[in-house]
Parts: sequence; structure tokens; C-alpha cells
Amino acid sequence: MSAILSADDLNDFISPGVACIKPVETLPAAPPPTNNLEHEVILDGQPQAGNAPPAEISLTDCLACSGCVTSAESILVSLQSHSELLGVLDSAPGLRLTHQDGAFKVEGLDNPDAKLFVASVSPQTRASLAAATGRGVSERDAGRMIAQLLQGPEGLRTGGKWNNGFTWVVDTNMAREACLVLGAEEALGDTGVAKPILTSSCPGWVCYAEKQHAHVIPHISRVKSPQALMGTLLKSVISRKLGIAPSRIWHLAVMPCFDKKLEASREDFTDAVWNGDGKPGKGTRDVDCVITSKEILMLTESRNIDFFTLSKAPIPSSLQVPFPDSILQQFLFPSIPRRGQSDPLAGTSGGNLYYTLKYVSAQHPGSKIEVVRGRNVDVVEYTVKSAAGELIFKAARYYGFRNIQNLVRKLKPAKQSKMPGAKAGGGIRRPAGKSAALEYAYVEVMACPGGCTNGGGQIKADDPIVLDRIGLGSKLGSQEQKQWLAQVDEAYFSAESDSEAEVEDPIVENGGRARGGDVVDSISPSYIRDTLAHWASITGIDVDRLVYTSYRAVVSDVGKDKAAGDTERVVQLAGKIGGGW
Repeated sequence: MSAILSADDLNDFISPGVACIKPVETLPAAPPPTNNLEHEVILDGQPQAGNAPPAEISLTDCLACSGCVTSAESILVSLQSHSELLGVLDSAPGLRLTHQDGAFKVEGLDNPDAKLFVASVSPQTRASLAAATGRGVSERDAGRMIAQLLQGPEGLRTGGKWNNGFTWVVDTNMAREACLVLGAEEALGDTGVAKPILTSSCPGWVCYAEKQHAHVIPHISRVKSPQALMGTLLKSVISRKLGIAPSRIWHLAVMPCFDKKLEASREDFTDAVWNGDGKPGKGTRDVDCVITSKEILMLTESRNIDFFTLSKAPIPSSLQVPFPDSILQQFLFPSIPRRGQSDPLAGTSGGNLYYTLKYVSAQHPGSKIEVVRGRNVDVVEYTVKSAAGELIFKAARYYGFRNIQNLVRKLKPAKQSKMPGAKAGGGIRRPAGKSAALEYAYVEVMACPGGCTNGGGQIKADDPIVLDRIGLGSKLGSQEQKQWLAQVDEAYFSAESDSEAEVEDPIVENGGRARGGDVVDSISPSYIRDTLAHWASITGIDVDRLVYTSYRAVVSDVGKDKAAGDTERVVQLAGKIGGGW
């Protein structure tokens, strides 16, 4: 377990519904009585159930159990940390990839423990580290510093048992663009997902829905998150192109929240799905380890590296190996940087809702997007109206679990009254004169108030590094907290100014394919669709299996006699409440 995990990091407003039952389940059974004596004598040294050692609880245990509703910031979670990363790097010499005359060769396969290391980094992580580095450091600068740490000659390669480093470090923004297009098409198409469609890129929210509110699962988007999509892309393409097993590829994701560790542990995101029968199961994970922005600094400290002195220059091309597919090389490592998000209305959580609104508006020339603030800053309603003022599309943003709880209550299905002739009640209450057509078609849901730049794994204002480098003061109030978050958000949007300085016209050719004509918010849906089709063709896997996933209810068995049948449980329950049978 990472040393930085503590109860103080639980800022997403989730509290355990009941105590975790895993330690109870692992206690040794009490010995059967040997006689009918009224008093029991315990000899010195005799083991007792109450003195059992603490139980080891893994991420898989947490996912499989519905005993509590917690985020992955739970202090019970003991896997996936910077320590695990260092342990894997030191376990064996890494696989070496060479490229000559268009051919790739993998060396070191004779060692079964040798792996090829790849990493993906989120823009929110780059923003957090940029803000911690100081004013004038952009998100792109921080991204290059992370690449220098993971891939460069002055980073992790300078230490450890085998001087291992990462062959590729990719930006999850590339997968984010694909997710935005897929999400917009899902929102406007007939995909079988119930309306309103609720975004699924936040694993804390998804875990909460699966364990507590099964009625909203039909509404959850089937599009994978950028982390999951990037994991599938890297593992499937590299394994196919280089002819190595997915288990020989080790993928690290650097994310803004601990919940992403839970997402990486889902059996839905393994090669059993895309390389097997399409059903979730135990296999090689698409993302082997997730560490957070905080843990990047712990990683550098463990290797005696000062992160803030790392070079902000890109990795020299002489030290880089091209990706084993030229078209995906241009997609993952574009020669001309893509534009970042320029409008603060897009938010700092990837812009799912914003892009969908833009996508709808682009299909209705003359339409406009209107914004209506909710009861607090984390609830916002959006409408797309035609030039004549007619409603075309209605959507909303719900951040933070207090607001999410209100949302799921509104989506609760109507209950049929037991009274003869009574009408169904409950469900969404609509004001008089409002029809169902005016309800939301799409809702962006995020667990963290303020969005992903405020994730639980981000560097906080009261972190000693921030206090020393930024100088916000030793006693931090709400104003200082807001000031720090504003700096992180400023760094997040700084990629836009970087891009503008490097690219005058945002509609450029990428990978030999024109990005003009159908561009929506600097993203070409046709280019994304062509890239996804190419991915499917080189792997021989249907594109839907690569980009979509599914969710299911996790039924609680807390307090239930697992050996008893359903009928017996009903009888027991009826007896307890005095119903009689």
C-alpha cells in the first residue's frame, strides 16, 4: 500500500455503508464445543479467533465484494503503487526493441520475466505537476519532464538493478479524442443505452452505481474511459505487431485519482475480452499498474531524483524507437501537437459533455448552446436550441457524490402501488407542463467536486512540496485551496496557448489524412473512425469489442447466510420482522 494513502485523502464524500467484511471472513473458525459445561477454560497459548492477523485485501477483493461503498482511496487497498513499479523494473532486464530497415526485433525474450515497458499519462496529472513546479511551467512542459523521468537517460534508467526504463510514453489525450467522438455518436444514436446516458469515465462513480443503484446501470455509457481504451490499444497492437504475448508488455498509467487503480483491476479490461471469447475474465490486464500525481514525486524520491530539475525538452529522436505501426505512430505521437481545450466550459474532466454539445450544434447550423447554473457550482444544465429557439438537445453536469445522489434518485423507476387500480408513482417528478422530451439526454458524472483536476491522487495545496515551492502559507483556508485549484486549472488549459504558438491553423493533416471538413472542436470524427477501423484491421478484432465495455450490478451479501437458499433467507427475514409464516 502506498504510504500516502490515508483517511485524510478521502475527499469524494463517500463513506463506508458497512464495515468491510473481508477481515471477518478470514478469521479462524471457533473450535466446536467438546462438552456441555457452562464455563469455558482457555489454556495459555491457545489461539483465539479474535487475535488473528490483519487480512490482506486486494483490489480484486474490493471489486468482487459489495460489503461497502468506498472509493479506491480506501486505506484497505494495498496494490498498485510506486513501490510495485520499482519492484517490476528491478525484477529482470527489460525487453529491448530495435528498429532497422523498417523491421522490428525484440531481444531478451529468452528470459520469461523480461517485459517491455510502456506508459500513458493523463493531462490532469501533467497539470498538477506543472502547478507544483511553479508559475510559467505549462502542462506540456510537465509532460516532457515526466517523459524524461520514465524514458530519458537522466531518469529511472540511472538507477535500479537493471537500469530499466520505458520504451514509449504516450499522452492519453489521444485516446480521449476517440472517446469523445464515440460518446457523442452514442448520445445521438440508437445504441441500446437508456436515456439519459451517463458518462462512465469516472470509476468511482461507476463502482458506486454498480454496488448501490443497479437501476442506473442501463443508462451508463458503454464507451471505455481514455485509460482503458489506451490500455487495450497498446496491449493489442504491440502484441500483434511484435509477435509477443500481452503478458510480456507492462503498461503503467499515471492518473489523477486512486479510483483508476480499481478500474485497471476490472476483469472487463483484460485480454480475455478482446483476445478471448469476449467475456470478462481473469487474464492479462490492459493496465498493469496505476500511480497518481503524488506518487510520481514519491517515485523520484525513491530513486534520489529531483523531479523539478528534470529537463523540459522532448526526448531526442535518436533515443526513441518508432511505434510498430506508422498510422498509429502519427495518431499517438503527432508531428504537430494537437490543440488543447480552449473553452473553460469544457471543464477539466476530459470534456465529454462539452464535445457532445458541440457535436450536436455542428449538425444544426445556426443553433446555440445555453448554460443554466444549478443549485451549486457542480450542477450545470446545458441546452442546444435552434435559431428559432426550439429545443434540440438538453444535458447536464453533475460533479460530487452529494449531487450524484440527487441524480440517481431522479432516475429511480416508478413503483407500482399495491392498491387495486392505483397508478404507478415515484421516479422522476416533472413540473406541470414539462414533458419527458424536455428531460436530459446526456449527463456528465464525476465523483470529485470540481472535476478531475481535483482528484484524490493530485498534489494538494497543503502538501509540503507546494508549501515550500509555491508559498501559499502554513495555515490554509478555503481561499488558499481555491487559489491552488485555480493554478492547476490554469496549467490544464495552458496546453491551448502552447499549441497556438506552434500551430497557426488547427485544422492540419495528421497521418496523411485531412482533418478538415468535419472538424468539431479541433477533432475530426472521420479521422477518428478511420483510425479505429485501422486498429481493428491490424489486430483482426471487431472494433466494438475494442472500444466498448459493459457494467453489472454487484449484489450485496453482507449479513446474509451464504449457505442458506433464497427461500430460507426470506423465511428468516419474515421471522425477524414479526411477519409470521
